[in-house]
Order: sequence, then structure tokens, then C-alpha cells
Amino acid sequence: MAGGRIVVGVDGSASSLKALKWAARQASLTGDSLQAVISWEYPASWAMLMPGVPPEFDPEELAQQILDESLAKALPAGTAATIVRTVVSGNPSQALIDQAMGASLLVVGDRGHSGFKAAFLGSVSANVTQHAPCPVVVVRGRTAEDEAPA
Repeated sequence: MAGGRIVVGVDGSASSLKALKWAARQASLTGDSLQAVISWEYPASWAMLMPGVPPEFDPEELAQQILDESLAKALPAGTAATIVRTVVSGNPSQALIDQAMGASLLVVGDRGHSGFKAAFLGSVSANVTQHAPCPVVVVRGRTAEDEAPA
């Protein structure tokens, strides 16, 4: 079905960069548009963990920066420029499920970072495979590109 939309979860981790590359290749094959989604949320114990957070700290701006850097790192500039970038406040699993409404596919990595590199993404990939409103691809393991000498 050409003309659909693929949603990919991005958090800056190596796993999410693999998922982003996979989703971009799939979108080029199917003619679907690509939407890269990152979410952020304050930890439940935010005040106790980070009492000296400067007032100018903007977690949404940081999430946008991580998303922009991830796209620049993983994809050619021409491809990255065509991707819809979405920054959402909230739980990563729920953000991806919500953004996947009406999408033809949701793509996530098997492990990564939740929030700002605080927890493994394994729980996110497990959750979205159970609750997403569309088919889900979990990009796993090492690729030939990972094995190539630097």
C-alpha cells in the first residue's frame, strides 16, 4: 500500500539508529512517508534525583536535539530532510502507540534508552508489540554493517 506512513521510535541509542535505518529503507521500498518519534518524561523522583537542575534546562529541547542528531548520524542528509520529526512528552511506549494510529507500520529497536539514557528499551519494544494499532517490526541483533571494520 503505497502512500502510507511508517513510524519509527528514536532515542539516540545504537539500537534505535538501526531501527531508523531499517525504517528508512522500508519507506523507500514502499513509498511510505517516515515519521521519527522521540518522547521524554520527567522521572517520578525528578526533584530528589536532580535538585540542582538549572531553570533554563528544557527536556523537550534536549529530546529534539537527540532526534536531530540521530537522523543526521544514521541517514544521508537528503533522506533525513524528508522525515517528519515528532517530539512527545510522555511515556515512550504510549507515545509510540499513539503516534502509530493510522500508520502502516511501527518500527522500534530491541534495546536502547528510555527517557534520557536511563533504562533499557526492551520494555518499550515488548509493550508496543502487544498494544500497537498497526504491525510492528522490532529490529534486532547485529548487522553486517556492525561487523565491518571501522
